[in-house]
Order: sequence, then C-alpha cells, then structure tokens
Amino acid sequence: MRLKVTATQMDAAPAPLEERLRRAEALVTRGVQEGSRIVVLPELFNLGYAYTPENYRRAEMADGRTVTWMRETAARYEVYLAGTLLVREQGEIFNRLLLVSPAGQTWHYDKTYPWGWERAYFRGVPGITVAETPLGRIGMLICWDVAHPALWRQYAGKVDWMLISSCPPDVSTARYHLPDGHTVTLQDLGALLKRVYNTGQYVFGENIRAQAAWLGVPAVFSTGCGQVETPLPNPRGSLLSLGSLRPGLWRHLRQADAIRMQADLVGGCRIFRGAESPLEAAPEEGETALTGEIHLPETPPTPKGVQPRPGIPWMAYFSSDTLLPALTAGVYRRNKA
Repeated sequence: MRLKVTATQMDAAPAPLEERLRRAEALVTRGVQEGSRIVVLPELFNLGYAYTPENYRRAEMADGRTVTWMRETAARYEVYLAGTLLVREQGEIFNRLLLVSPAGQTWHYDKTYPWGWERAYFRGVPGITVAETPLGRIGMLICWDVAHPALWRQYAGKVDWMLISSCPPDVSTARYHLPDGHTVTLQDLGALLKRVYNTGQYVFGENIRAQAAWLGVPAVFSTGCGQVETPLPNPRGSLLSLGSLRPGLWRHLRQADAIRMQADLVGGCRIFRGAESPLEAAPEEGETALTGEIHLPETPPTPKGVQPRPGIPWMAYFSSDTLLPALTAGVYRRNKA
C-alpha cells in the first residue's frame, strides 16, 4: 500500500489560538492540494513553545476549541489530522497527540517523557498507542520520546509506520542571557555539558532514522521552526543547578527571574522512508508542508538485528529526565489547577 503523507513545521513563537489555528489550516490545505491522506501538525501547534504560566491557562478540556477545530477540519478536507495540545483531564494536564479521522474517530497518545523544564506544565504517562486505521497501524511518539529506545522497542512488530509530532528547541546550543548582560552556553559549563553541545540535530535526525529503520517502517516527523526566547520555570533552582558547574553564576540568584533562554528550533520536518530509501526534508526555516509517499507492508515487519543504541550522552538523559523534572515537578503541582 502506498500512502501520501504530509509533515509540517510551524513557527514556535507563542501566538493567540485563532491565529495559530488559521496558520495550521493553511498547512492542511497545502497537504490536501497535494493529495495527502494525513497531515501531521507539530507539537503544541495551537499554542507555541515557551515556559510561561500561559501554558496552564491555555490547557483545554478534551472537547475544547482545538479538538473541535481538528474534528471540523478533518471532516471539511476529508483528511486525517494529527497534532498535540495540552489537555486537562481528571485534575492533571497532559501533552496529548491526537489523531482524528474525517469521520470523527479519534486515537491519542500522551507524551511519556516531558523534556526537562516541560515537567512544570504537564505530567508524563507511560505506555504506547497503536492506532488501527485504514491508513495502516500507526505508532505515535512526541518529541523527546524519540530519544528513548525502550519506547521504540515496544512498537516492534506492531506498526506499519511511525507518526512523530515535535517542537524541540535545540537546548544543546541554547544561549542563557543573564541580568548583567552576559551570555552563557553549555560550552561554558564544564566538560560534562560540553558533551551535550550540538546534539539536537542528531536526536531528531539520524537517531529517528536509525530507530525507524530498525523497526523496518517509515516515519513522519513534524516540528517547530524559528526561535524561542523564554524565562525558566523555577529559575532559582535552575540557576543553582547550573551554578554547581560554574559557581560564578550564583551571584545572579536574586535576579534569577530575569534570566532568559534563547534557542533555535530543530527545524526541518522530515519523511523517513526506511534504511534503503532517502528521506525527504524541508528547509529548517519558515512554515511549510512537506508531502511525500511512503510504502506500507501488508503486515508489520519484525525488526532484524540488534536495536541501535542512540549516541546521546548520559548527561543529556540525566538533566532531561531526572534533574530538571525534579526541579520543576513542584511548579506543576502548585499551578496545574
């Protein structure tokens, strides 16, 4: 079975809901005009990406404005539509990847691994989702989830292709602007963090290609683009942790709220066709839609050989999955209501 799919990228700068939905619909229209059966929007396509209290205010109920828009848009254009949003449910907030059919059927996957500071705004949920659809058996992942081989392994032999919605600021090359006008990067914070520097393109490029090739399936990757400039959640705790590697930073504790992180997005939405076929990639800058054709097997393939080990430094996992979530989980508990 051959399937036309569309990956998209949107500027990650936060903007009002209706503006972002209008821009998302323009990308859906492009995909439909090129014959696509499914359009994959980026992570938090309705919101944009920043570490601010606005995230709590704009988290929606499962039948809120964004989900209604997704249902209406999928029906109007007779296309499957996917993308993530922050959803409130049973007193918690989740980063939910929703897949909607033209007939209104839905499947969802909640992000398993909030990246670092994201833990201030939603919680993770373990497990996978295999969407059984007329477009094949679809596995779903969100952004930083792709760095975790165990999640890919859970999809082995169960899926025809992988759907990945993301919006990753390249924190490995981020600039931290201090109140006194100085700027700090990971390269300034000692040997441990130097190893993490400039790893973002690998995580969301070669790493995805290798894991999807091991599964034996194509992958469709949507992303953000542009640049984010944002404050930090729990800025004093974050500064204390960075100061353990560069003690001179501690003198800024009283002004920690003024620290801003500036980071480029890992742009370039992609369609990974498998180990034997080249990937298609859009330019890294500018909102766009990339449509291509993938080939689906009659039955889900079984991986062969040893699963590739990601070439991601252990410090990236420690800071992203342990240290920063520990610093920000309390922020989430205090503000989620």
